[in-house]
Amino acid sequence: MLNSHAEASFRALYARHSPALYALALRLLADRPHDADDVLQECWIRAVARLRDFAWQSQLRTWLTAILVNCCRELWRSAREEIAVEETELSAPNEDVGTRIDVASALARLATGYRAVLVLHDIAGFTHEEIAEQLQIEPGTSKSQLSRARRAMRGLLGSAQVGA
Repeated sequence: MLNSHAEASFRALYARHSPALYALALRLLADRPHDADDVLQECWIRAVARLRDFAWQSQLRTWLTAILVNCCRELWRSAREEIAVEETELSAPNEDVGTRIDVASALARLATGYRAVLVLHDIAGFTHEEIAEQLQIEPGTSKSQLSRARRAMRGLLGSAQVGA
């Protein structure tokens, strides 16, 4: 049970960081609010459990983001076990040719690795070194994934604009 000071401190941290964490989770999880809610809750549960281990060698935001990204990765892995081929969804959209695709839906259609790097770099503003640490990849892999993600987004958005 938290004392009133600890509870007030937690509420302040939660209020300060949750909106950005939730927005990031939504983008990483292809705009699925239910999954984003679950991941955000799991992120805070893990953060509270591990707060004593936080060494303050990075910003709290970076640490919380790493926990959130790991929760998303676990969800992606479990989804891959349920649906074997998520990456094949880059084929033509189910929408009419005249239907306009917005950035969020194009982002949702990216392969999870591409989407993660693109969101973390271009939207959340993390460096390739920070992304590499969070995703447990090399910085060069982050750079190449970002390049491929941008190319895929251009293709998805370009094909949508042709019919608009």
